[in-house]
Amino acid sequence: MKTYEIPLLIRGELIYENMIEFGCRRGNTVFRTPDVSKYLDKLPLLDPSKMSDMYEKLTFADVVEYLDELGKRLHPDINSYIREAYELSCMTSGQTPEILFDAYATMIPAIMKADFVREVADARIGIKTLDGWTRQELSDGRIAHTRPLGARCVHITAGNSPGVAGVTALWNAITRGDAVIKSPSNDPLTSLAIGRTMVEMAPDHPLTKHYSVAHWKGGNTEFESKVYSPDHFEKVVAWGGFASMKHITRYLQPGLELVAMDPKLSATIVGKEAFESEETMRKVARLIARDFGTANQEACSSARVINIQSGTDAEGLAKLDKLAEYAFEALQQIQPHVSGPHPSFDQGLMEEIDAIRNSRFYKVVGVEGNSGGVVVSHIPDPVDFSDILGGRVANFVPIDDIEEALDRITIHTQTIGVYPESLKHEYRERLAFLGGQRIVSLGNHLTISPALPHDAIEPIRRLCRWINDEDFTTGNFRGRKAYADEA
Repeated sequence: MKTYEIPLLIRGELIYENMIEFGCRRGNTVFRTPDVSKYLDKLPLLDPSKMSDMYEKLTFADVVEYLDELGKRLHPDINSYIREAYELSCMTSGQTPEILFDAYATMIPAIMKADFVREVADARIGIKTLDGWTRQELSDGRIAHTRPLGARCVHITAGNSPGVAGVTALWNAITRGDAVIKSPSNDPLTSLAIGRTMVEMAPDHPLTKHYSVAHWKGGNTEFESKVYSPDHFEKVVAWGGFASMKHITRYLQPGLELVAMDPKLSATIVGKEAFESEETMRKVARLIARDFGTANQEACSSARVINIQSGTDAEGLAKLDKLAEYAFEALQQIQPHVSGPHPSFDQGLMEEIDAIRNSRFYKVVGVEGNSGGVVVSHIPDPVDFSDILGGRVANFVPIDDIEEALDRITIHTQTIGVYPESLKHEYRERLAFLGGQRIVSLGNHLTISPALPHDAIEPIRRLCRWINDEDFTTGNFRGRKAYADEA
């Protein structure tokens, strides 16, 4: 059993003392890291005015230059910290080494590139707004100047993809906030690897000085009741499951805001047009396989329950079975840096699937070992265990009418893949009102961009504190008269 020695990073300072041991969530691996409770006086930025260095000394152009240079240094072939994070993730992640390497080598550096950083910032806030006070004359004659300022944030990150660590670093730099990142037990190294690269690249840079990474066991109420305080942070940015999200809400109070990337399930709706020809069926099958196979179905945006307008009669079910066979075939052909046999297939899920293999109400295509596959419902309902589908296993559900699929959309539905495109345009308002947050062309569940809203919110705007300076002295103010005039 290998033990990793993981320092605590607090605003450019690496700490190796007071080490305690933790187990990784997956894999036979442990790591030692400082007991963060010993550093409660240093971990939060107790004096928020110290964030002024990111405004007195930096322009947005400086932020872009910093991130662009950082991204060039994050490839695992040239960065030993990133390489170590990748190697540990290979033991703890539900994704294969090939998928993980692509995330480290391609995805994280790509979101740091100058053109992309500018695109994200301008689309979500506006570069001009980030660089100063924006003037606006209101209808009552007052002159308002508004500016977004970064906040002191604790980021509780998820470990299902190393990309979350990259996005967190990107968000914090764009907003010029002070970040304390609580790294997850199945990925305790990626955020730290980015931070250590910052320290080596620019140890005295303000962005380096406002980036910290720690690990503590979630649910440590004695410690968390002290750290989650509006005296320490203005915002908690939380990625996680239902239990962890519910846990964090106990600490919320006036002055401490939750920005929640809470757990989601995604959905897919395929119209009858999928069965127009053999060629169309194979094309649709490839798109569906991409949606539930990419990144080994580890993301909230991954497809799981696929509602298909095949019809529920014998002819329709036969078409659905054939589509499932084509999808399974396509799944096995996806390139290994995109999808592969799951390294840790859930045995509880396998038991559920084995229990229905010989049922006349279902047909199982594939799902031998860790190959992934499709469970075809021969009744117009998802399987009872649809909430634990994973390991590249989808559930094809027959419907006669699209309305039946709409009944399954809730506020917990994140991404909805739709085929054909005309069906997406017809139903997108309904899907949005029902709770859907992102509506995409089939085959694009996992093509997520930080330049767009996430989980039906705009996280980058939420990470800022929006300050107004209101001028009533111009002589144009037409509101209520001053008290002296009224007298």
